[in-house]
Amino acid sequence: MIVVLLNSYIALLALFVWLRFIPFNTFWKLSPVLVLLLLLVGLFIPMGWGAPSGPAAVLRNSVQIIPSVAGEVVDVPVAANSPVKAGDVLFRIDPTTYQAQVQAIEAQLKLAELRLSQFSELQRRDTGRAFDVQERQSEVDQLKAQLEGAKWNLDKTTVRAPTDGYVTNLALRKGARVTGQSPVMAFIDASEAIFGVEIPQIGVRYVEVGQPVEITFKTLPGEVFAAKVETVLQAIATGQSQPGGLAVMPSEVQAAPFIVRVTLNDQNVAKRLPAGSTGVAAIFTERVKASHVIRQVLLRQTAILNYINPF
Repeated sequence: MIVVLLNSYIALLALFVWLRFIPFNTFWKLSPVLVLLLLLVGLFIPMGWGAPSGPAAVLRNSVQIIPSVAGEVVDVPVAANSPVKAGDVLFRIDPTTYQAQVQAIEAQLKLAELRLSQFSELQRRDTGRAFDVQERQSEVDQLKAQLEGAKWNLDKTTVRAPTDGYVTNLALRKGARVTGQSPVMAFIDASEAIFGVEIPQIGVRYVEVGQPVEITFKTLPGEVFAAKVETVLQAIATGQSQPGGLAVMPSEVQAAPFIVRVTLNDQNVAKRLPAGSTGVAAIFTERVKASHVIRQVLLRQTAILNYINPF
């Protein structure tokens, strides 16, 4: 953009000299250099914090589907990359052993309750001991707790979708055995799309929640979408300290960009953007407002170039 402005000035200067509106003296010969410095110092360098820009990406939360019980898979009704609703069945584990466990505990509980009623009746007639009643009551309570656990295990043989979304990279098949310890599916939560923008540390100091944002994506070339700043993440990996048994290990310190999370105004666009979509975003702060127009033009140039630029 600075090249366009500078060339426009030179063309206008040449026209004025040709029309003899201005003399072609030393000052006007050096004026393009002065204009270049003025554009750099007065507009384009301050634009870095007045209207900071950076790469953007669409992220979605991924949930590792780990079955709560072990067993043989008997049914996988879900299809890869097909939308499912919260509560839809992802796969089923053979419930035979878990159903048998429930029935066995129910039978034991029935007998224990019968014996409890018998001992309670004997106590009421003053022919039984209170200790025997308490012992049978404890047995009934334990069996009820075991029955609740067994029913929970039986219910967990049917694995359901935690939220609206879809399963990706589906390799699970009928007949496979799951252990209840390792993830068997990657479930993508489609209920919320996360839009992150990388902003250099030097340009993030004036970014505040609620400021307007414009963003363009590779997957939707030629279009620019309005958004707003949701939050500026207050920590990145290079600033994270973890407990350990070693002394501080010096590493190369670099000014890694901060992440600004934004929200698209058009939620329909947010829903149809695939996870991993990339683009460029610009945040318009309250500083150096004269640079906002330049940044808007640059962003629209990028949007148009997305038709042919694969990178």
